[in-house]
Amino acid sequence: MKLVKKLEIKSKENIINFLNSQSVGRIATIDQFGYPQVIPMNFVYVQAQIDNSIINQDAIYMHSYPLGEKIDNIKRNSKTGFEVDKHIAFLPSYYFHPTDASQADTLYISVVIKGKSFIVENNDEKAFALNALMEKYQKEGKYKRLDPRMQSVRTVTVIKIIPLDLHGKYKIGQHWVPSYRLKIAQNILAREGHQGSHILNIMGIKILPDNTLELERQPFL
Repeated sequence: MKLVKKLEIKSKENIINFLNSQSVGRIATIDQFGYPQVIPMNFVYVQAQIDNSIINQDAIYMHSYPLGEKIDNIKRNSKTGFEVDKHIAFLPSYYFHPTDASQADTLYISVVIKGKSFIVENNDEKAFALNALMEKYQKEGKYKRLDPRMQSVRTVTVIKIIPLDLHGKYKIGQHWVPSYRLKIAQNILAREGHQGSHILNIMGIKILPDNTLELERQPFL
């Protein structure tokens, strides 16, 4: 993945935070004919824990039905791709030019990972992964932690991806000069209405009480 440096997410910590803020990722495995098979999955990214023998390297975990094409693909070829993205906003061409359609643009965040995938066999690690998934998706709690001895843990399939190459890319106006960022932000508010304030927050732009705009911070990614 070749990146324009000014669009690169330089902080691994910010990449991981973004990944775990998103509900769906896409796993790409290689089928028996050499074609990629891409499937959306719930997932959690777990960082290596030095004091925990269950995971001593970064890993992405997913749970799955025990049978299926992606499982067959992983058993045959462990090379795997994984991708997560967030569409922020479409920017119409007329923001930039009165009539030139080629000027249309998009604000987004994306992360692309290359790695190797495995089917987790160890029930302690399976329980660890499933609990990590629960902590991500059911933050309010109200459940009993899964235990390696549970039948549900022993029978479910857990997929593990070890990231070997991880890159993030984002375009949320950070490459524009401040005056131009504010100009585009005004256009976004006019077009998007209430949703526009959410977009501006991601861009690091604050709406003041008098409805003027202020650069609150540089985009942190």
